[in-house]
Amino acid sequence: MPSKPKVHRPAWHKTRQEWDKQRPNATDRGYNYRWQEARRVYLAQHPLCVHCQAEGIIKAANEVDHIIPHKGDPQLFWDVSNWQPLCKSHHSSKTATERG
Repeated sequence: MPSKPKVHRPAWHKTRQEWDKQRPNATDRGYNYRWQEARRVYLAQHPLCVHCQAEGIIKAANEVDHIIPHKGDPQLFWDVSNWQPLCKSHHSSKTATERG
């Protein structure tokens, strides 16, 4: 049986695991108890995914997304006007697009 062809990856390409090793853990990035509480309150007030709603679908949001990535900026991190409720699939696809 033929084997699967190898995927060419440029020398600069990194896997997700390699990127994750380089970045600080979630708590160090600000996702601590204070964030968990703020997230819980925000999702209680905004229970539906805004991207699904735009597509005419009613689906629960389970992620709070930073519309503009905060990149460690605490002011942007805590700016509630920069938050949006998303479902897991929309949040994952948005994050993947931002990371390239």
